[in-house]
Amino acid sequence: MAENNQRAGNPAQWSSRFAFIMAAVGSAVGLGNIWKFPYITGENGGGAFVLVYLACIAVIGLPIMVAEVMLGRRGGKSPIGTMAMVAGSEGRSRGWAGVGIMATLTAFIILSFYSVIAGWTMPYILAAVGGEFSGIAAEESGALFGGLLASPGQLLLWHSVFMGLTVLVSAGGVRHGLERAVTKLMPALFVLLLILVGYAMTTGHFGEAIGFLFRPDFSALTAEAVLVALGHAFFTLSLASGAMMAYGAYLKKDVSIARTSVVVAFMDTGVALLAGLAIFPIVFANGLEPGAGPGLIFVTLPVAFGQMPGSSFFATLFFVLLLFAAWSSSISMLESLVSYLNEKGVSRVKAAVGGGLVAWLVGITTVLSLNEWAGFTPLGMFERFEGKTLFDLYDYLTANIMMPLGALLTALFVGWKMKPAHSAAELGSWHRVWYPVVRYLSPIALLIVFYFNLK
Repeated sequence: MAENNQRAGNPAQWSSRFAFIMAAVGSAVGLGNIWKFPYITGENGGGAFVLVYLACIAVIGLPIMVAEVMLGRRGGKSPIGTMAMVAGSEGRSRGWAGVGIMATLTAFIILSFYSVIAGWTMPYILAAVGGEFSGIAAEESGALFGGLLASPGQLLLWHSVFMGLTVLVSAGGVRHGLERAVTKLMPALFVLLLILVGYAMTTGHFGEAIGFLFRPDFSALTAEAVLVALGHAFFTLSLASGAMMAYGAYLKKDVSIARTSVVVAFMDTGVALLAGLAIFPIVFANGLEPGAGPGLIFVTLPVAFGQMPGSSFFATLFFVLLLFAAWSSSISMLESLVSYLNEKGVSRVKAAVGGGLVAWLVGITTVLSLNEWAGFTPLGMFERFEGKTLFDLYDYLTANIMMPLGALLTALFVGWKMKPAHSAAELGSWHRVWYPVVRYLSPIALLIVFYFNLK
């Protein structure tokens, strides 16, 4: 397959560097950028946190992304197949395929609950179109969101629709499914975001938002905030979930991995910062709290939109933007499993439908964890997991254990087990800068994240 993938015009290969960049950015840009980044920035003091986050992208995010794309292109297979093949060619144990297995499982678990959360955007789009946010008070907005979470029927419906959209794209293949979707979704996402930033500039609080995001206040920076930045740096780039490795397998040999990865990381970070510039002026203009936590998007912002001229229009734009970001990410989460099943002789359509169906079934446990099973805490006998529902446990397992461990093992493999000449052949002159970082700095930073996550 590695050889076949390099044939010109192969449909199991990106048609251009632009297509890969859009796919990789689509994978990286998700709810983490538009939903999570603004509120964790608000919770952790603004500008100083942004500086630490950018440093973490440079030390952890970008080097690991380069490593994953490089491994994917060198192996030309699914993450599992790639790790087995590359390890074998390096004279290492094929047990390193376990890194690919863990990445695929990580993506599958995340997709199961991510689909439920992403599904929230659709009833909010309908509410925005219907003008339900016009003049809405904070209490009413909270009740609207609480009513959605309390309804397993509603959550199941939107979870099903969203998973169906994900499967539909995946089943179409690389050129006609993934590439066609991301080359339309991502430009549309950027246009929507720029329109919202343009509106935010008219609120009279844009300067305040710029100051909040870019003026460092190191007195507000805590050790916990640094760890949040470290963790979010590789979460936001879809690292250790097999996505970049799977997408790298479809990348042509004449495309610079390092240069392209820099573009992807730059665009991903740019989206996160633009999201902050779109959201915080609206928050400040309405005297709302920038560190409002996860409720910033689904409870606080509807109140802000409700006070704006053209509230229905801008609220609709915003939640469509969220849907597009979530959709482009979910496609990549399913790809690791679909590519592996396809390798084993299962047709792409059957692999996408089968993988999506199982993820949908697991996602039902997240739906129920938000309401009917809210009191079910299976590991509550342990202090660390006290009060954690199944949904909380999925999130904890993937974010605190599987992703940091997967990224650490990837760094150790390319830095210590793979022959430097082989990685240099893939990366060219960029190898001199990348190699010492991924060999020393990235593992140390990831060990720190891993230690404090489990402390």
